[in-house]
Amino acid sequence: MSQVQRAVKVITTQDILSDVPEAAEGFPVRKWSIKVCLVGPNGQDIPATVFDKVVYKLHPTFENPNRSFKKPPFKIDEQGWGEFDLAIVFHIAEKGGEHTVLHDLNFQKNRYEVIHNLTFPTNKPALNKLLAESGPVPGYTDAGNASVVSGEKRKAENSVNGPAKTIKRKNKAIEKGTVDLERLSDGLQKLNEDDLLSVVQMVTDNKTNEMYVKNDVEEGEFHMDLYTLPDSLLKSLWDYVKKRVEA
Repeated sequence: MSQVQRAVKVITTQDILSDVPEAAEGFPVRKWSIKVCLVGPNGQDIPATVFDKVVYKLHPTFENPNRSFKKPPFKIDEQGWGEFDLAIVFHIAEKGGEHTVLHDLNFQKNRYEVIHNLTFPTNKPALNKLLAESGPVPGYTDAGNASVVSGEKRKAENSVNGPAKTIKRKNKAIEKGTVDLERLSDGLQKLNEDDLLSVVQMVTDNKTNEMYVKNDVEEGEFHMDLYTLPDSLLKSLWDYVKKRVEA
């Protein structure tokens, strides 16, 4: 299986809680936190969207020692007086497997960073899209993206009824099967809200594991990577969009 590597940064910060009495052992109580990000191609910190869950396995003396977080930066906040080794389990998005690393929680510095070079499979288009946010992925081309914002969110942001469509456009036409993805993106921009809801339903009803489709209900957004859609669905979408745009 082809794989790609990413640098995962684990950031730990800690400070003494001056208003909290010392522990029975005579050590000061500290507040500490751990969070996770990716290192981008230019050394910048990037949200670790390649994980859909991170689990911290704390010392068994902690209440509920296994702590799960499902959104970047997967930050855990705790307090205590003791240093210990804990396991961090990274669950790769799109059922791409998992990695477990040991992390040394210590109080020698107020802030320290540890880099772990982890591998990711490249046989999942939706995961490849996430990996592409932090660097190149061999054989992957981000050929087309579309996102639809609901009318309710648009009203809240702009006080205007109707949906907002955001399409990432390319400098040259890119085709998949018999469909020009840029023309399809342009057509999606021109649909009214009812027609867009039908498009969302068409994509949802035909969703497969290979497709990158994300329905963010809380934000009122629906995202899809057109390139990951099968040719048959792209053709159906294009036929649907063309009839309504040209009508």
